[in-house]
Amino acid sequence: MQLIYPTPEQGRLGLRAMRMVAAADGVIRPAARAMIEAAERVLLQLDEPLDEFAPIAPAELAAGFPAGPLAEQFCQGMLVVSLADSPTTPAAWETVTAFANALRVHMPALQTMQKMMEQHMLLFRLDFLRHSHIADMVKHQYRDHGGLPGVAAGLLGLRGLYEDPELAARFIAFGKLPEDTLGRRFFEHCRENHFGFPGEKHGFPLAGVYHDFAHVLGGYRATPGEEMLVGGLTAGFRRINPFYVLLFVQFTFGAGMNMTPVPQPRMTGVLAEPGLAERFLRSIERGSAMNTDLADNWDFWPLVARPIDEVRRQLDLPPE
Repeated sequence: MQLIYPTPEQGRLGLRAMRMVAAADGVIRPAARAMIEAAERVLLQLDEPLDEFAPIAPAELAAGFPAGPLAEQFCQGMLVVSLADSPTTPAAWETVTAFANALRVHMPALQTMQKMMEQHMLLFRLDFLRHSHIADMVKHQYRDHGGLPGVAAGLLGLRGLYEDPELAARFIAFGKLPEDTLGRRFFEHCRENHFGFPGEKHGFPLAGVYHDFAHVLGGYRATPGEEMLVGGLTAGFRRINPFYVLLFVQFTFGAGMNMTPVPQPRMTGVLAEPGLAERFLRSIERGSAMNTDLADNWDFWPLVARPIDEVRRQLDLPPE
């Protein structure tokens, strides 16, 4: 996923529209404000007061805003802002769709969101799932890790109903590696946070273990805020449906809608944490600079005994 950087003129038009999405119900809430202001700094290198931007009609936005990838990225940004503090409201959705229609953007995420707004929640979740990284994880588990038995073992293990001691032992052995290696950092991350290894109860399937490697490589902790950053990093390096990763973390940690396959405490407005929204955008930049999609059958085994900074350089992962 590559971020596109508008010109200042395009950016000001977009900020006027984005402010209308955030203020659709009368008040700009904290996480939405933080997200828009971070986009202003990171993508536009501007620092103009958000509340001074005047409203804009969809036709005026479309007249000065190019159709194509930039318009699609802008619509993605509107969806992220609409979910920043709570589920998207009808007023915010009406504003989003008016601008999307004027820009002639018809991306799948809009169709997914439409199902939610129409309260077709089962269809919404199924449509979200089929575009998401969770569906890709199941496909890769089937393709690369044992077919249907491998899928069953991975999902049952995630639920705590299956163990594979031989597989778990390979990860436990990381604890004997030198402290600065990728494998040792991975071992410590999982043990300190009480996460199961693949093969242990409640451990990720092998096809999903890249998530915790992304934590370790990115230098991100397992807090709700830094889970957002791992989502940004992952969206950056993914080549297939990257935006659905951003939707996933925003639903879960912004709107308070658990989209994970396991129970989660309800959280909203995480991006209101000072500085986090800017770090979120920077995490997307970091991921987009990488030369490898870790979610696509990345072979980490030859790398676990190597120094973590060397692995970061090999992957072209910039420092935060």
